[in-house]
Amino acid sequence: MSDAPAIFLIDDDRDLLRATSQTLELAGFAVSAFSTAGEALSNLTPDFPGVIVSDIRMPQIDGLQLFDRVRKLDIDLPVILITGHGDIPMAVKAIQDGVYDFITKPFAADRLVQSVRRAVEKRRLVMENRALRRAGEEARDDLPLIGQTPAMERLRRTLRQIADTDVDVLVTGETGSGKEVVASLLHQWSRRSSGNFVALNCGALPETVIESELFGHEPGAFTGAQKKRIGRIEHASGGTLFLDEIESMPPSTQVQMLRVLEMREVTPLGTNEVRPVDLRVVAAAKVDLGDPGQRGEFREDLYYRLNVVTISIPPLRDRRDDVPLLFGYFAERAAKRFRREVPTMSADTRQHLLSHDWPGNVRELSHFAERFVLGVEQPSASKETRRVETDDDLPLPDQLERYEASVIRQALDRNEGDVRRTIAALGIPRKTFYDKLQRHGITRSDFEPAGNKD
Repeated sequence: MSDAPAIFLIDDDRDLLRATSQTLELAGFAVSAFSTAGEALSNLTPDFPGVIVSDIRMPQIDGLQLFDRVRKLDIDLPVILITGHGDIPMAVKAIQDGVYDFITKPFAADRLVQSVRRAVEKRRLVMENRALRRAGEEARDDLPLIGQTPAMERLRRTLRQIADTDVDVLVTGETGSGKEVVASLLHQWSRRSSGNFVALNCGALPETVIESELFGHEPGAFTGAQKKRIGRIEHASGGTLFLDEIESMPPSTQVQMLRVLEMREVTPLGTNEVRPVDLRVVAAAKVDLGDPGQRGEFREDLYYRLNVVTISIPPLRDRRDDVPLLFGYFAERAAKRFRREVPTMSADTRQHLLSHDWPGNVRELSHFAERFVLGVEQPSASKETRRVETDDDLPLPDQLERYEASVIRQALDRNEGDVRRTIAALGIPRKTFYDKLQRHGITRSDFEPAGNKD
């Protein structure tokens, strides 16, 4: 059962180990049985979601020593100790030290099962609280992926679904759309987050250098190679390797990269030594590698090897309702950086945000926000006129979302941000109005006349 609570069971008596395993499995637990504590510890990770049940009297590492090591790994991981030689002082000290429960042999099966169930529930609550804390921290990190449009919600949902799967990922998107941000989040949200996140822009390095950067080299491998160098691939072992603009990788390097992906090993220049690597590869391209016309010299077999999961980042012009949210974030960030106040947004600036196509995507918007804060960018109405988008190619729910946001903005604009008049014009309850403002990322105060703002 994939959803069954996980139990690590340790006992050097193989008959008892088998019998206790059967008892716990019949009670609905997923049991991993070990005859030594060392075996269990080698398979234990800090994010282990289950419970440890161990005998005390064992060779090499006994149950109390096991508990001490587990406590250093995760103080909140429940450990239940079983012994046929226990006495009251030992039990009292074990409980005082943090052992979840202490059971003496012989014991009834129900006694063990009930203790394990309580421990599993405690562990579940601990893991849920940790997940909530991480979610709060990640929410602050998510800001570059800000957006409440359906496209961005789908993107975030997809990233969370695949982040911890260790599958290689191909990220596609236009220049400045946030491909490295996506790769970084895949790393942060994975079990590899404690390892290195190593990024390399394949288009920024000449062909004579990229091979050494990726694979490393030994002294004397080529002219000028005086010292040993660990390549980016080996440096990323245990973590994530991000290859940006992979469509620019030289054909000769592509052949070597294909072997790395298939064999998970690397051979530095100047040596025949093969070194295993444990890494996830996230590659990014600004062209459609699945289209032979755009792929150019990029190897078809390498494309299919990378194309296990493909994530497409929508350009800003396809999620215009997210632009004000992103602009507000970038403007606040720029104001802190430059030690300035965020200027009041004019109607022309708001019009520019919503009507401009943003060919440079998030990067262009970020730079625009910096110039806005510095006072060197104030769009005028003559530069662009607001246009209505139909986006017939979008799914109907997306079109309806965009239309609703447009109607709300127009009503706020006509009523100069006045809530009472806007609600009356829209004919919706006040709570519904505020819910829709939040969902569409609309800031009511942006529509007030400049003189009415604090």
